Amino acid sequence: MQDYELILVKKSISGDVDAFEELIKGYKKMAYNIALRVLRNKEDAEDISQEALIKVFKNIGSFNMKSSFKVWLYRIVMNTCLDFKRKKNIVTYSIDKPLENDENEIMQDIPDNTYNPDIVIQNELESKMLYDSIDSLDDDFRTVIVLRDMQGLSYKDIASVLSCNEGTVKSRLNRARNKLKEIITKKLSNIES
Repeated sequence: MQDYELILVKKSISGDVDAFEELIKGYKKMAYNIALRVLRNKEDAEDISQEALIKVFKNIGSFNMKSSFKVWLYRIVMNTCLDFKRKKNIVTYSIDKPLENDENEIMQDIPDNTYNPDIVIQNELESKMLYDSIDSLDDDFRTVIVLRDMQGLSYKDIASVLSCNEGTVKSRLNRARNKLKEIITKKLSNIES
């Protein structure tokens, strides 16, 4: 843990709200992104990421100063998401599906800074296929894909977040990638047919 972060953690433990705000400033977007990938619903992701950050604030006194604050926060976010899913037994939706309200459907735009229509269309199709494929994975597989391949966590950090050993993470990630490859290959063969 960096010296500045360590100072902020210590101040937060002693009740300094400003220090806590500074401490989590860089983690708010990450918490939301994880919640969005797990829950696949924008509003739920906003609510649950906020709930997780509140839990971090309430429980910061139990943080082990020898471990990584980032990993500890990841674990709280993941557990909060999984608890929410268990309690609600919610049906998850792809972020590529349109949002619906009483009057109409609103498509979510994924911005692309290139202006070549062919590239834009190709990128959107590939992105949609990848996200749909990831979304179709079981929670255990999707979680390790999100934490390793999308968030860039180390095997050690993922093991800490998921409360398992590194061997389990590596095995699960290997199976998840193979399953993802199988899903994408099947989708591509259906397109070519």
